[in-house]
Amino acid sequence: MVLIVIAVALLYLTDYDYILKGVRVVYLKGHTTAYIDDHPHFENLDIEVGNQPQPWPLHEKYNTVSATTALSEKNEELGTVAFLIIKNDSIWYENYAEGYGTSSQTNSFSMAKSITSALLGKAIKDGYITGLDQPIGDFFEQYANDKTTVGDLSSMASGLDWVESYTSPFSVTARSYYDDDLAETILKQKVVEEPGKAFKYLSGNTQLLGMVIEKATGKKMPNYLSESLWKPLGAEQAALWQVDDEENQLVKSFCCIASNARDFARFGKLYKDHGKWNGVQLIDSTFVSRSIVPRFEESPQYGYGFWLSDHKNKQMFVMRGILGQYVITIPEDNLIVVRLGHQRGNKNGNHFTDEFYLYVDEAYKMME
Repeated sequence: MVLIVIAVALLYLTDYDYILKGVRVVYLKGHTTAYIDDHPHFENLDIEVGNQPQPWPLHEKYNTVSATTALSEKNEELGTVAFLIIKNDSIWYENYAEGYGTSSQTNSFSMAKSITSALLGKAIKDGYITGLDQPIGDFFEQYANDKTTVGDLSSMASGLDWVESYTSPFSVTARSYYDDDLAETILKQKVVEEPGKAFKYLSGNTQLLGMVIEKATGKKMPNYLSESLWKPLGAEQAALWQVDDEENQLVKSFCCIASNARDFARFGKLYKDHGKWNGVQLIDSTFVSRSIVPRFEESPQYGYGFWLSDHKNKQMFVMRGILGQYVITIPEDNLIVVRLGHQRGNKNGNHFTDEFYLYVDEAYKMME
């Protein structure tokens, strides 16, 4: 008991007391890492829904085909709770497991990075931000002498000294997830490499981008998302965005939107349709076009806020979360595949984990 008291005291003295929250939220709930239903254990702000929801139409062949054996086995192995295939803007196949359904809210994890980048595009269109080349020093004086731009943040090329680690409880990534003053953590980051030169995936980039957007617009990210995209896209359900604590209420823009598969899929359709929804240009088409192609030739797997793949010789852009959350959009076939669940597989040297390729392959087999 004495050793526990000493350990707790040391955590407070060394400013690592956020680890106690991690223990309480994760280990004492029977988990070993972050999980899809963790949002009730954090403070959240509402992403409000409009009064004119636009339900996805059901395809004439809705659920007339069963999942392939390979897909069923993989979904069971990795704990898939939602799997959708949207063809020609209609739900062609839909399946839920473990009691989850169309309105179940689960953690987006890093799919939120794509949504934050979409809000950057909206802020540029609205005139709050001049363009991808605007320096972040215009918003935070700490970076006044640095060349990092908002586009560098979105494309993961900031040069920040962030270390992306998901295993160490002492990492800045863990601190950002569990600590109660996220701004303090982020604004301590220094630019230590030349920005705009190379891709380096850092969650801190998107967190700082969200803070820039809030500074530029004067609006909380959930409010700006609600009025600018969530309501115009006809989302059927209000969502939640985790914040650091009740007092600061800074959203974790690098992660942590709790919503459902159908509403997450709307961002695939929005970008597939070049930023237009029901004839209204919500995000500039040029911004969308730049977002879904590689910024750097040597890093073809990422654009601005979206992962990219040419699997099956098809150009696809992807929203992706750490536990295998996916919104996979394949414009040439007017196809969107959504997967939400508990676990992901192994990368084996690829840009995506193995099941990503299986989800795409089996979706096509189902539609043959």
